[in-house]
Amino acid sequence: MATVAVYSLKGGVGKTTFAINLAWAAANISKRRTLIWDLDPQAASTYILMDGPSSKGSAQAIFARNVDAMDMVQPSNVEGVDLLAADTSLRGLDHFFFELGKKRRLAKLLGGLSRHYDRIILDCPPNLTQTSEQVLRAADLVIVPVIPAPLSQRALMEVVNFLDRQKSRHAPILPVYSMVDRRRSLHRVALEEKADWPVVPMASSVEQMSVRKAPLGEFEPHCPAAKAFTRLWTGVERKLRTQG
Repeated sequence: MATVAVYSLKGGVGKTTFAINLAWAAANISKRRTLIWDLDPQAASTYILMDGPSSKGSAQAIFARNVDAMDMVQPSNVEGVDLLAADTSLRGLDHFFFELGKKRRLAKLLGGLSRHYDRIILDCPPNLTQTSEQVLRAADLVIVPVIPAPLSQRALMEVVNFLDRQKSRHAPILPVYSMVDRRRSLHRVALEEKADWPVVPMASSVEQMSVRKAPLGEFEPHCPAAKAFTRLWTGVERKLRTQG
């Protein structure tokens, strides 16, 4: 089993879009048993992947000692992808971790889920707190969507600098340019500076995901963004095999 976290300090960079489309690719291209775990209290992945409200109770309850993570798993509306849903209870997760005093609670839960899944995709909240620290320790790879603009690039550097100051083990980071519009000179310059970074282009079809409540691979598999996510996932699988 491998865990891939989709994380950014900055909101609005396409984090949920990445998480859902990579989970779809894991299940439908790599034929992996796939779980997407929505850790963001905004619950965007949960909204897109569920046809109705969550019926499994408080999302924060999974972190309590007496709750089996598999009891909280639900099938999503995407074939081959299961879901651990988010809700507003996750707004108090950092305080809960502090009270629990367990810095590796997330890693332990992921270890239990590894008996049931080959790939777990984490849709993470956009902050640098106890929750994100647990994610960075527990994941095997962290994908950071970066819009080719100064603020998004600065957010990436904040994460890199934070990790450089930590003595504990953390997952490798894979920056990916997101929402790229090659007509913009700022974007073109950024792509030239980091020519080896994967690129996901801007696409109107991405906006339709929340309307159709489906990943791109299910309703527009041949659009440039869908193809970019397929290439990205293929690279992720290759990187995970190399790390293993």
